[in-house]
Amino acid sequence: MGTMIELSASDGHSLGAYKAEPSGKAKGGVVVIQEIFGVNSHIKNLCEEFAKNGYVAIAPALFDRVEKNLELGYGQEDFGKGRDTRGALKNEGIIADTQAAIDEAAKSGKVGIVGYCFGGAVSWMGATQCSGLAAASTFYGGGIHASRTATPKCPVIFNFGDKDGGIPLNQVAEIKEAHPDIPCYVYDDAGHGFCCDDRESYNKGACERAHARTLALFGEHVG
Repeated sequence: MGTMIELSASDGHSLGAYKAEPSGKAKGGVVVIQEIFGVNSHIKNLCEEFAKNGYVAIAPALFDRVEKNLELGYGQEDFGKGRDTRGALKNEGIIADTQAAIDEAAKSGKVGIVGYCFGGAVSWMGATQCSGLAAASTFYGGGIHASRTATPKCPVIFNFGDKDGGIPLNQVAEIKEAHPDIPCYVYDDAGHGFCCDDRESYNKGACERAHARTLALFGEHVG
């Protein structure tokens, strides 16, 4: 099992992060970016899965700037708390904290980033604004459409669900139009959060395909 560590951002902010390590020599590092529910059991489990595939996985607690150690479930109150907490964050802090996680992961080699929901948008932000990334995979990132004209610094893949009520297919089409060179995968019968097995929207087949593509991307560009 992984452990909680402390990271220091460039502006002096200290944040927690969950770190999972492989049993053998690491292929590289993967930064795993949370949904709006904090670094909860789902995100920690994802870190463990990337560690099983040979990567040092680090999930920075981006909500620490608002409330330390916040871990939420998936009830209505949790959704509201997550939305409010995310709304209190500023992009400058998000980028600084993500960069701190990248720098820590880089101690193990090249670094990829993957994010889900809120983290999907953050992984796109990282690909376009952070330094030191070799690849990025985004999962149902609602904020990507608004910043679709940004230019990534590393190879990227997009993963969306065709039944995502928060990211309509016309937005996905416009993201594709803005970046025709970036692979954009749309999964059938998949809603928002289709890779979270703690939510009703979980779609095992779509999640497995998306993660296989993510691991292939990291295998090619990270190690």
